[in-house]
Amino acid sequence: MKPIKVLIMLTSFQIGGTERQVVNVALGLDRNRFDLHIASIHTYGALLKEIESLDVPHASFPIRSLYRFGTFLQALRLARYIRKHRIQVVHTYGLYTNLFAVPAAKLAGASVIIASVRDRGDILTRSQRWFQRQVCRLADCVLVNAEAIRETLVRQGYRVENLAVIRNGIVPSKFRSTPGASPIRQELGLPADAPVVLVLSRLNPMKGVEYFLDAAAIVARALPQVRFLIVGDGLNKFDLEERAASLGIADRVVFTGFRTDVPQLLAEASLSVLPSLSEGLSNTLLESMAAGVPVIATQVGGNPEIIEDGVSGLLVPPRDAAALAAAMNKLLSNPVLASAVREAGQRRIAEYFSMQASIQQVEQLYSRMIETPNTYLAEAAIP
Repeated sequence: MKPIKVLIMLTSFQIGGTERQVVNVALGLDRNRFDLHIASIHTYGALLKEIESLDVPHASFPIRSLYRFGTFLQALRLARYIRKHRIQVVHTYGLYTNLFAVPAAKLAGASVIIASVRDRGDILTRSQRWFQRQVCRLADCVLVNAEAIRETLVRQGYRVENLAVIRNGIVPSKFRSTPGASPIRQELGLPADAPVVLVLSRLNPMKGVEYFLDAAAIVARALPQVRFLIVGDGLNKFDLEERAASLGIADRVVFTGFRTDVPQLLAEASLSVLPSLSEGLSNTLLESMAAGVPVIATQVGGNPEIIEDGVSGLLVPPRDAAALAAAMNKLLSNPVLASAVREAGQRRIAEYFSMQASIQQVEQLYSRMIETPNTYLAEAAIP
């Protein structure tokens, strides 16, 4: 039986949750069953080297805006590429890639078109949500990575029968590192024996980092030895630094900016906190739990699908600094509970969020939709 010809398209190869998942799927697909092609709008990003190591065809279709005549010409190029290489499955990831590539794949006559929506669209404009919904009607399947996203799309008018859920997966061994094995504490000015509470996040308003800082100020009064590490960059970094100063905790909060040494940072963490106001399925939570770091997250989006509250982590209401501070104090002050949460988190990741399982589900989706288009719904049964 000939391999199924698959084209996966993403915006770029910058380090991000979606990009990491796409690359992991590309690295893991069974080459005996799938003839893989990669397409992108941009050809930059740290993850590009991993794609180049695969030695698979990679085509670029650069556009600056969806509303230029040149974009229409690039879409025609993509349609010709799909026809020339007899691509059977076109799988797109992300808003702009969905809007650009799904109509081109339809024009080209691809057998199966899969669009991916990986967040609840809270940062999109009303018109962006509308256009994505209309374009996704052209797809045979809309793949999401959390039940919370599926429910959101149903409320927005997506067809239930076209929605499939395959949750993110990770390779746990990549996020395990030995505490003290790197000079990170010295580099960041952290005392050798200080408990470290870590936030891994883009710094934008939807991530709720200001509420984390408010909670940190409460925790710092009860546990002055604790230090707080905010790893990531974004447009409101300056505002957050000013907030930390106004709360009187600037000397206990370190803003590291963008970092690539996440496993080493996690090795030094006592807690990992995700204070988001909206979330899809967070890779940060998966990575922290795999690394054996107890986690606290807001009860939004797909977070409850990852964390069993009180067992493999703690869930708190969004925008509630007092509840977040209480949860932080609870785990920092109770090593026995923290240890139990850590172990339960590692078990949950191993059981339900392995990259191998995620890739297998993607392979099943491709195969079954080729065999019986429009009939397969991928439901991940996680208790």
